[in-house]
Amino acid sequence: MSVSPVERAAEAFANELARWRVDRGMTKKQLAARMGFDPSYISHIEGRRHRPTEDFARRAEAVLAASGAIWRRFQEYDEARQVRGAMSLLTREPAVPSQWLPPGAGLVIELEEARLTFDRNTYGLVVRRALYNAGSDPVTRYLMRVAVDKYPGQPQRSNSHHRIHPLTTDELGLVAECGEPGATEPMQWRVKVDRDAFKEIWLLFENEDGRFPLYPGERTTVEYSYSVSDLKWGTWFERAVRLPTRRLVVQMRFPAQLSPQVWGVETSMAAEEAPLRTPIIRERDGDLEVFTWRTEDPTLNARFQLQWRFRQAGSANAGSANGVSSR
Repeated sequence: MSVSPVERAAEAFANELARWRVDRGMTKKQLAARMGFDPSYISHIEGRRHRPTEDFARRAEAVLAASGAIWRRFQEYDEARQVRGAMSLLTREPAVPSQWLPPGAGLVIELEEARLTFDRNTYGLVVRRALYNAGSDPVTRYLMRVAVDKYPGQPQRSNSHHRIHPLTTDELGLVAECGEPGATEPMQWRVKVDRDAFKEIWLLFENEDGRFPLYPGERTTVEYSYSVSDLKWGTWFERAVRLPTRRLVVQMRFPAQLSPQVWGVETSMAAEEAPLRTPIIRERDGDLEVFTWRTEDPTLNARFQLQWRFRQAGSANAGSANGVSSR
């Protein structure tokens, strides 16, 4: 008996799923838990007893970070199914985003740009995020985090240092606004968690003139900036992907006289620390060395840490090991 194109495509999808699951070192039970499915469903898909759905394929692609391979196999299956059903291409559903959005997803970051500048004494950070409300409720606040660690891997030493030199909200000089260029609104903010080396701050979609929630289906851009002295910041900068994110760009600007050297590592729930998958681009801008790194569709819960050292002998923090995490 001949095998139909739909059956061949479903088998190719099942093989691709199993290959990536094994490659990531995950059991069917572990994959099911990450995707939000019953473990038996993974077995049924890989055993060809169930056919894949769009939602299943989208989640599998995101969780296994398969570089689009699983999603392509689903598209091939879907095309075969559409042909068999004699459906017009005009009736097909629009292409789905490459990043799976969890059920009830609220905010999606369509673009995040972070720019870090060092002037030999102070680190200044500007973060710009293009937000889309993919949920069903208005968004009235946005949570940002700042965490410093003077001596990573030495918690007692770091705790002692930050007790003597605590990071304060006043010294941050935090300023936030939202909206498009020429039509921005200042955002008030409220501290949620205030510790010596860790802050959680709500950026509010409101100010003295009124409130401006981000309603379902709407987009806006949030930008905030703050500064931290090198006594508390240091030589690493981390971005943590806590919301579905389409594109992430990080730029760091250091005095060229310090002879900076920059590298980076990536960690996720499915993989241990590894070098960044995309290169850091180095350019010269007057008296500054500019380092730019970017990635597309980063995996949820991934962390990207950029590290550096100043090779000039006697520079303030050459070879030191301290840093900051901002999310």
